[in-house]
Amino acid sequence: MQQVKRISRRLKRVEIVLMVAAALVLMSGALALQTQDQLADKVVRLHVLANSDSEEDQALKLRVRDRVLERATELLEQSADRQEAEALLRGNLLELENLAAEEIAAAGYDYPVTAELTDTTFPTREYDGFTLPAGEYLALRIVIGEGAGQNWWCVVFPPLCTTASADVPASALAAGLTQEDVNLITEEPGYVLKFKTVELWERLRAALEG
Repeated sequence: MQQVKRISRRLKRVEIVLMVAAALVLMSGALALQTQDQLADKVVRLHVLANSDSEEDQALKLRVRDRVLERATELLEQSADRQEAEALLRGNLLELENLAAEEIAAAGYDYPVTAELTDTTFPTREYDGFTLPAGEYLALRIVIGEGAGQNWWCVVFPPLCTTASADVPASALAAGLTQEDVNLITEEPGYVLKFKTVELWERLRAALEG
């Protein structure tokens, strides 16, 4: 009987530890999700979708990416914040779409292409010098043909796609991100776990909304 009581007490302690751990994870997840939402309000992603996964279509995707990214970077050079960047991109969507169409035609294809600014859900993604947590971000989406192939994405504002890894913090700060934001995207200690927590929360939120 005493052994049964001891086992029961041990199980209760384990249950308490698990409950406390679950509470901490929930709190961390809520804070991490709030941080991600604040970060998303300050950046614009670039999302290029290839027509298919064929070698030719994937190569074309990169050509279109380079052409659009070059012009978008020029347009956004003087943007002080995300609001200005969004306004400039919206005012020049037709030009960016035409540039993409020109590149497609120059490569010998007749795929249709569309350029749009839309909220898009992204997974956690590592780049050279920074990482962005999973979540919903405003994105400049370039869809080539069927848009059924592997896609490419990065950050067009701040211009982190074209910034050397060592210059990422300065570029991010100049675009209005805070030091906390910079610590987040450059993976200062402790943030990697938060990224994973954000992903879990995003999946849970998507499941609940579905």
